[in-house]
Amino acid sequence: MTENEISYKVIGAVIKLHKQIGPGLLESAYENALSYDLKSLGLEVEQQVPMPFKYKDVYLEVGYRIDLMIENKVILEIKSVDRLAPVHFAQTLTYLKLSEKKLGLLINFNEKIIKNGIHRLVNNL
Repeated sequence: MTENEISYKVIGAVIKLHKQIGPGLLESAYENALSYDLKSLGLEVEQQVPMPFKYKDVYLEVGYRIDLMIENKVILEIKSVDRLAPVHFAQTLTYLKLSEKKLGLLINFNEKIIKNGIHRLVNNL
């Protein structure tokens, strides 16, 4: 499955989840519910994937974690905030670079209309 095919399924699941429970919950609630829904669709989902930081040929475990990794191809960074800040976009792009993945989805569930909270980010390897 390509990154675009995966993201199509993920976005569909995000929309259904948001329609059912709406905004206002903690990020962890959305992460766990979305993980369940994506697994139900037959997708391979990993939660809280450790992201080591490479510095001078040494991998350092510094506590970075990817919220959801789908099919080992697409990164999902989940937020539930009043407004996304530039740092949220930078964080997702950094995770893409460090993991050498092509596509990331930054999703802010704390939106009245969820399409306003879905952002596709591409790593130009």
